[in-house]
Amino acid sequence: MGETIAILNQKGGCGKTTTAVNLSTALALNNKRVLLIDIDPQGNATTSFGIPKSEIEKTIYTTLTGKNPVEEAIIPTGIDRLDLVASNIALSGAEIELSGEIGFHSILNERLENIKDSYDYILIDVPPSLGVLTINSLVASDSVIIPIQAEFYALEGMADLMEAMKLVGNRLNSPCNIKGILLTLYDSRTRLGRDVYENVKEYFGEKEYIFEISIPRNVKLAEAPSHGKPGVLYDEECKGSEAYMELAEEIIAMEAAK
Repeated sequence: MGETIAILNQKGGCGKTTTAVNLSTALALNNKRVLLIDIDPQGNATTSFGIPKSEIEKTIYTTLTGKNPVEEAIIPTGIDRLDLVASNIALSGAEIELSGEIGFHSILNERLENIKDSYDYILIDVPPSLGVLTINSLVASDSVIIPIQAEFYALEGMADLMEAMKLVGNRLNSPCNIKGILLTLYDSRTRLGRDVYENVKEYFGEKEYIFEISIPRNVKLAEAPSHGKPGVLYDEECKGSEAYMELAEEIIAMEAAK
């Protein structure tokens, strides 16, 4: 069985979707079978692959609400070994619909049960909130990657995120470990970047893993979605692409060391 990883931070603008899209692509380029689940109603991960989200009929929304099994919602991205379950604005109503269901917190986990053996990694692009969709993502995941932007308010709200993960583990008997803290939009040349890095290390201490690689602020990564391509394919040689390839290699090495 592969590993299911949630890409999570309730603070927007931290490079969460950029990480989900480029890490999933980088893992596929390393010969891993990968499924990316876009569970954010904005559907930005879907758009990043040049897929017209408004035209997709079977999505994570129709899967969660029981209209079709997840197998029918899986679509190819055009990249070898990388599949996608798309999202669109219809998902915005799912919080209300699902909250009335018995065992609403584990619906996603149940929907994914039959396909977990089909992939080496299932990555979930989680919305920037601590609502029903996020709880479902945590219950369905084995671990979490937390992207943190290298800016002054980077750690704001982190206590709430940690508490939410703790509650999911204790009350729902579904512990989800932090796989790693990923510093994004990082510039080591600035005093701010270095200070934030030190603050992150101080906040998490030795109890959590901070990835050796950090993701630099990079214009090519920002341009890529408008071209319908992940950054690691839009410009393979830019520093942002190289960083995500290194991140994928670091994650694969972590699994090999177990």
